Amino acid sequence: MPIGIIINALCIFLGGFIGLFARNFISERIITNLNMIFGLCSMGMGISSIVLMENMPAVIFALILGTGIGLAIHLGDKIRAGALMMEKASSRIVKSSPSALDRKEFTETLITIIVIFVASGTGIYGSIVSGMTGDHSIMIAKSILDLFTAIIFSCTLGSVVSLIAIPQFILFMTLFLLAGVIYPLTTPAMINDFKAVGGFFMLAAGFRMNKVTNFPTADMIPAMILIMPFSWIWSSFIFPLVS
Repeated sequence: MPIGIIINALCIFLGGFIGLFARNFISERIITNLNMIFGLCSMGMGISSIVLMENMPAVIFALILGTGIGLAIHLGDKIRAGALMMEKASSRIVKSSPSALDRKEFTETLITIIVIFVASGTGIYGSIVSGMTGDHSIMIAKSILDLFTAIIFSCTLGSVVSLIAIPQFILFMTLFLLAGVIYPLTTPAMINDFKAVGGFFMLAAGFRMNKVTNFPTADMIPAMILIMPFSWIWSSFIFPLVS
């Protein structure tokens, strides 16, 4: 039973609606400052994951090549288009007052939140562990942070935040069901390198949330697919040759 995944999706879905109706009672100062704190938390979680890295060349190569692939196939633009479709669908279902953000800032913030909720290393790894061992603690811990993140960001983005729970649930459930195939093929080093790539995602998302610099987080997603085979190739074949 994917208890952790269900809880995580419900936290995002409910958090989005709670924030939508609570934004009249939360001041702009609180929203702005909590957004910065969430960015800081994302960066801290990213750093804590990056330090687990075991095969640095594999991680760096996966990030560079993965981002290059994402940029070449315009993955970020496709996710941006999907995000706008979600926003249009949500506006038809739930009528809300217009966002205070301009259109570009609205879209970029929405993409950042989608990446944090859907493509985080914690969520992907937690789904696999949940499916393989039945341990839901990672997903439940992620759910707590996601609940408050959804509440605060729905204050500015509106009901579209709740809809992010749908692609997240589909992805995490797929990983949950495939966990019996994926997990036995991995090694501890591969898992740690995977977490490190997820850490770079979280760090980049934190920089975006705090408006320091606009990393192409959506285009970085292919790195999550590349890192495990790269880590295995490096540790099994390349490292023994150069050590």
